[in-house]
Amino acid sequence: MCLNNTSKIGKIAKNGLKPDKNSCFLKCLRTSREVGVNLKQGYNGDLTSRQAGSVGGQMVKKMIQSYEQSIK
Repeated sequence: MCLNNTSKIGKIAKNGLKPDKNSCFLKCLRTSREVGVNLKQGYNGDLTSRQAGSVGGQMVKKMIQSYEQSIK
């Protein structure tokens, strides 16, 4: 799961390069902030099911929106 990937956090691929292996974690982090859930580096097993589900649901919503925009 992307929440366990904590090395080199903060590096974002730029200039058309492929996303680095941390891009999934960065997306999780950004999304969690949008829905008001505080993720931290390392273990996040103290999240409630509701909190984890809201992050996952928001990520799925963004993926669907991204896909729909790409096929237009």
